[in-house]
Amino acid sequence: MEYVSRVPRPPLDRLIDDLYYLEGASPYARLTLPPSPAALLIINLGAPFRIRAGTDVETAEYADGCVITTPTRAWEFGYPLRTRSVGVHVKPWGLAPFLPMPATELCDRPVTIEQVWGRSATADLRDRMAAADGPHEMLTLLEEELMRRLGETPGLGLVRHTSSVIATTNGAVAIGDLSVAAGVSSTHLAQRFKELVGVTPKRLARTHRFAATMLAIDFAEPIDWGGVAGDAGYFDQAHFGHEFRAFTGLTPTRYVEVRQRFLREHPGHTLDGWPLPAD
Repeated sequence: MEYVSRVPRPPLDRLIDDLYYLEGASPYARLTLPPSPAALLIINLGAPFRIRAGTDVETAEYADGCVITTPTRAWEFGYPLRTRSVGVHVKPWGLAPFLPMPATELCDRPVTIEQVWGRSATADLRDRMAAADGPHEMLTLLEEELMRRLGETPGLGLVRHTSSVIATTNGAVAIGDLSVAAGVSSTHLAQRFKELVGVTPKRLARTHRFAATMLAIDFAEPIDWGGVAGDAGYFDQAHFGHEFRAFTGLTPTRYVEVRQRFLREHPGHTLDGWPLPAD
């Protein structure tokens, strides 16, 4: 697969980790993505892809693209035989300035680009990208569209600062201390987070802690799960196991089996840091 990525210019870099272009055939038809402390926006330029946002939600098809706010549970992404898209890896709070609705309305409920930006604007953007001269021009078109749509978002500074503290500590911070430091009530802070991130600060902290824990594990070596749980600050191994199943839908043992197979069969794959093959 061809993958091109770049960090956007200010002030978008305070909202977005990177813009990317993806084209080619995925080694797996479906990938399971455990929750991560990030959001996602995809402009689709190829055949439709399919998403299932949780085990109790039916798979839906997305032709023009999708918007996914910070998830709370694993979701499944189904590729067409060949995929072609331009997307944005967004910081937890970064979608808020581009959404016409509170982020909490989209929590674990992906929507199409058309539902967010309208049919005419979405069709125009996709047409211009399809006619662009290569990936870098496509990324520039998307960056310009985001700059054009960027507006003032009440409470964004509070949420951005608090989220940054949560990220720096990998979620190991008392949320009550954050509200005191910010000079607001815990209720106000939680409400702002739900509006701009889609989840509460406590839920975001849980996601940061789990993601950091998982990304630090060397799956090529024997794993001491008790040690992993203790180092990450979980109460005990049982607590970690409960969080593991809640975030991935798998037991730690089964997760390792699938992860090791993924890395063994596709070393150095673009997406080898987090997703799992679902098929």
